[in-house]
Amino acid sequence: MKPATAEQLEQFVSGLELVPAGSLADAVHEVGSSATAAELGQALVRRELLTGFQLERLLRGERRGYCFGHARLLYQVGAGSFARVYRAIHRETGGILAVKVLRNRYANDPAKCQAFRHEGEMGHMLRHPNIVAIDEVGEEDGASYITMEFVEGQTLRELVKIRGALDVPKGLDLVHQMACGLEYAHRRGVTHRDLKASNVLISSTGQAKLVDFGLAGVDDSSDRSLGRMDQPRTIDYAALEKLTGMKDDAVRSDIYFLGAIAYLAFAGVAALTETRDRGERADPRRYTGVVPLGQRCPQLPRDVVDLVSRMMHLDPLERFQTAGDVRRQAETLIARRVDGEPSAAAPAVAAAAPAAVAATSGHKGVVMLVETSEKAQAALREFFAKLGYRVLLTENPQRALKRFSSMPPPADCLIISARSLGESAIEAFNTLSTDSYLSSVPAILITGANQAGLASTARLDDRRRLAAMPIQAESMGKMLEDLMRPAS
Repeated sequence: MKPATAEQLEQFVSGLELVPAGSLADAVHEVGSSATAAELGQALVRRELLTGFQLERLLRGERRGYCFGHARLLYQVGAGSFARVYRAIHRETGGILAVKVLRNRYANDPAKCQAFRHEGEMGHMLRHPNIVAIDEVGEEDGASYITMEFVEGQTLRELVKIRGALDVPKGLDLVHQMACGLEYAHRRGVTHRDLKASNVLISSTGQAKLVDFGLAGVDDSSDRSLGRMDQPRTIDYAALEKLTGMKDDAVRSDIYFLGAIAYLAFAGVAALTETRDRGERADPRRYTGVVPLGQRCPQLPRDVVDLVSRMMHLDPLERFQTAGDVRRQAETLIARRVDGEPSAAAPAVAAAAPAAVAATSGHKGVVMLVETSEKAQAALREFFAKLGYRVLLTENPQRALKRFSSMPPPADCLIISARSLGESAIEAFNTLSTDSYLSSVPAILITGANQAGLASTARLDDRRRLAAMPIQAESMGKMLEDLMRPAS
């Protein structure tokens, strides 16, 4: 049953133990006994006792899917055809975790459940700084889940999409880190079988971590045998191995695709044609038609080109034979530059302005959106993406202000939605005008159709604009262009 009154929501939240009893009572006192469930919910969100994701589920009357093992879900951070990924908090320690939950439609599919458990089991045995650590594998209310360390950052694919080609020192450092993680896994008999840039996470401190060993194979010839099993692999791996006549060439196939990731890092574009079409991914011409890195980027140092080219050699016997070989060669190239040996410079990457780096990947700029509603997040992300902007999301307006207090700023424009945040949105928006450090931050306040009174309290100027729902693409596009236009 959907809770309609504050009292019903209070009982609901209390029964699920989502909010400490004392804090819940304070929020109930704030809104009063005659409040609706939605009004109490917004008070709990403002106090950061609930997230927008949790509130939406509560107001729909959903009683499951809030906690998995030791983790309490906060909000969704990613989704694929197989599973969804959530940011979560450890219920005992308060630490941040990531939780991967198998989609409901696969709950009764033994093969999918086994593959999902296999991913968790493979990851659980690997403990290395360059591999995302698996904490727990289990089932809750019929849903299979995996909890793992949460990496504050982005995938390598997203990083390159924003920044374009990485400079040589950064690229070599990431290749070295990935090779270290892969070498560790290979020594324990685990091959990845699905290496790609979206399965490499780059933390905010620059640490590379391999993730998603869901198609990992186990080889009983290693120093830690887990028993032989069939070798699952993506269609990309299967096509490569069929082309080269090396069936189940696990280790050297991983090395090839590590090379493809390195190619993307140094060139800013993928070596292999990116497509979801299975027929195209299985076509041998996808591999034989790769433009050589030296031809694509003639300005790259010869030794860097040779490193990537050898990893991606079509003849497996001509590739590096182990991840350890890749690691050692990367170390040699890194040491060579530390020692001051001359090398050609890689393309420069804009360091500070988000608009400049977004332009390298075809974006008009980067906007940060503050919104607590999951549905509104999805709708607004799509709206701004269609306008040509990359969208960063956060639910907390004060945290957004804190991020804009750092250099370089995280985005070119801050967009705060007052529809679900109410007064806290106005407070954050008006802070931009009163805080001298934030006064240059361009910002837009989005208000709902019934929030005219709230909108009237917003402090507007040349850097701060108001957009009342429904917003039109043309007018919003012009507003963003005006706000992001460099000062003359």
